[in-house]
Amino acid sequence: MRRFFFILLLFTTGCESISYYSQAIRGQLGLMGAARPVEAWLADPATPPDLRARLQAAQRIREFASQRLALPQNGSYSSYAELGRPYAVWNVYAAPRFSVEARQECFPIAGCVSYRGFFSEQDARRHAARLREEGNDVYLGGVPAYSTLGWLDDPLLSTFIRYPDVQLARLMFHELAHQRVYLKGDTAFNESFAVTVEEEGVRRWLEAEGRGGELEALRAARLRRQEFAARVAQARERLAKVYQEKLPEEAMLARKREEYDKLRADYPAIVPAEPNNAYLVSIALYTQLVPQFERLLAGCGGDLSSFYDRVEALAASRQGARAALTSAGCQRPA
Repeated sequence: MRRFFFILLLFTTGCESISYYSQAIRGQLGLMGAARPVEAWLADPATPPDLRARLQAAQRIREFASQRLALPQNGSYSSYAELGRPYAVWNVYAAPRFSVEARQECFPIAGCVSYRGFFSEQDARRHAARLREEGNDVYLGGVPAYSTLGWLDDPLLSTFIRYPDVQLARLMFHELAHQRVYLKGDTAFNESFAVTVEEEGVRRWLEAEGRGGELEALRAARLRRQEFAARVAQARERLAKVYQEKLPEEAMLARKREEYDKLRADYPAIVPAEPNNAYLVSIALYTQLVPQFERLLAGCGGDLSSFYDRVEALAASRQGARAALTSAGCQRPA
């Protein structure tokens, strides 16, 4: 583990880079140092009964992920850590004032991603403030879990262990999917793939648990997410055209406010008050390619192993992965 982070430092340059990677190293080491094997928590008489029940539920979900969803079978989620904070990390998304494309943050191993994560909320807010001063729209959100892409054994965390069963399963399937396939430099590809796996995984898990009665609620919630994602996509598409028109600044600001007000009128509980391209980006990253991945999974007859193999093949094409996904069938090209 220490060797992994030392390699990261070798690739950094400049005071800000060194400072950023230093907090990342401290945060990751602190998180891993706080983790104890789940079996040790279960054997400890001092473990609260509600935590014991959630850890046992997580064990069942973890076994299902490997045995029934063909997700990696490794040490991830075999330990648990109390963090004493509401989120594992805080992600900062940014987009130019008149653009619906994310500002990219590039790293030596993960490649370029559409956000920057911090273990400290204070550090995240300082970074967000600097980006705003540069004229960007900024959105900051707390994240309960993240994936180290199989480099380390990711632990269960206090930030999500008490989630209801379905949400806990959703999160674990999502993060394990990142270990299965990861396309360096394309956040939307990776997140949309993981969302597709989590959706299908939760459906199969409920059926296997004999909880078919919950499937209708699951479908209804999924439909609401799809409708919201479609509205965000439409707003981004219209705004992209507005920004390309090179109108006077005040005119573009007015059109931006108009689009945002329409979205907020329908979703006041989740859409921030101020027009924010970065917020739209943060939603689109997790949704924009999901329909294509779902079609590919259906084309594979619902066979997850074949689906993963095909997505891996697409990811291997790197820059052509998105274009190939649109028309991809389940069979590898000859």
